[in-house]
Amino acid sequence: MSFLTTVVAFLLALGILIVFHEFGHYLVARLCGVKVLRFSVGFGKPLWSRKMGKDGTEWALGAFPLGGYVKMVDEREGPVAPQDRDRAFNRQNVWRRIAIVAAGPIANFLLAILLYWVLFVHGVPGVRPAVDAPASGTPAAFAQFEPGDLIRSVDGKPVRTWQELRWALLEHAVERHTVAVEVESLSGSIQSRRLDLGSLDTDSLDADFLKALGIIQFQPPLPPVIGTVVSGGAGQAGGIREGDEIVGVNDIAIERWDQLVREVRSRPGQALRVTVLRDGAEVPLTVTPNAEREGEREVGKLGIGPKPDQAAMARYLTEVKYPMGEAVWQAVRKTWDASIFTLEMMGKMVMGKVSIKNLSGPLTIADYAGQSAQMGWLPYVSFLALVSISLGVLNLLPVPLLDGGHLMYYSVEVIKGRPVSERALEIGQKVGVVLLFSLMAFAIYNDIQRLVGGS
Repeated sequence: MSFLTTVVAFLLALGILIVFHEFGHYLVARLCGVKVLRFSVGFGKPLWSRKMGKDGTEWALGAFPLGGYVKMVDEREGPVAPQDRDRAFNRQNVWRRIAIVAAGPIANFLLAILLYWVLFVHGVPGVRPAVDAPASGTPAAFAQFEPGDLIRSVDGKPVRTWQELRWALLEHAVERHTVAVEVESLSGSIQSRRLDLGSLDTDSLDADFLKALGIIQFQPPLPPVIGTVVSGGAGQAGGIREGDEIVGVNDIAIERWDQLVREVRSRPGQALRVTVLRDGAEVPLTVTPNAEREGEREVGKLGIGPKPDQAAMARYLTEVKYPMGEAVWQAVRKTWDASIFTLEMMGKMVMGKVSIKNLSGPLTIADYAGQSAQMGWLPYVSFLALVSISLGVLNLLPVPLLDGGHLMYYSVEVIKGRPVSERALEIGQKVGVVLLFSLMAFAIYNDIQRLVGGS
């Protein structure tokens, strides 16, 4: 993956998310009559700035891109001109201050809804959740899943794609209980399986928990028909052509693509007697796979690819798409579900039921941004929506320095009828700094562990 692609995708994602968040604060502040001095994307010394509008608001781009802020006129932060005092943030009633502070996270949720709406209207291609034979001793094996079982629902909730299946099972996996899974077998019969999630531990949730459950994506058998031949590869050098059907290797009958792969990979640099079916006649060829290193061993490769069986694949491909009106509701529901699940995961981290290793920092987010961007605009938009939700939820946590911390203070003010004391604000600020720096330290440590460990 290109390092430049990762950097550009990450900076673009940060820019979009920060601008939406801060513009929420800015827009509601202006609607409430508060004067805005600066709108900054990024912290630190401005790399670029320009004053615009009748209030002379400074629009700036800071040197440190991990965040942003909207600076408003506030008598607690310095002298305020007499003509601007009525427009100071601190002079607004508590409900206006609540609206201005809450507008940032709300803007992130609205952005996620908009992005999901775009995805649902356009249509999101996906792979249907068909499972392969589970490894012995896994929960899926005890539940008697069979190769080709197509999962239709989890605990009564329909799932249409592999991604939806992962999400649905993850929601239940954190609770460690047994769920009902409805499947459609290869014969077309509808059956129910009972999948026990109690064996999962915190470390299982850190990695590929589906594999720990024995849930493996089904790979439909492919016929050994050549769909692509790499120019200059060993297959082309040996006379293999597109459309050839390989029926034998060293007198071993070949009926499926995976058989061919196994024979070729096990014989790097060795001449193979290959029989192909071409125009109805068998043609003998001698082909020598290139020896290529994978990890600590060498494997044989011919530089050929299979021809997909479109009819066989049709059962396993789908598209999630809704009419424009219904897509709005589905986008709201998706954003709500993701927000609640994010809160639940955070709560379980605090209680120790989910490992702190699930916490991701800027390096991991940048990696995901680059990966999703390389996969196409649809995965990238989906990534943006999910991170926007996470940013909205994070900012609503009742931690001093975050929007949620300010909302907590204003809630106390509503109940008591007077603002929180300056002493309490000072203590809260110190606690918030410690909490946020500790959180960032854990996240960056996890990022480094993932990079070093490759997980």
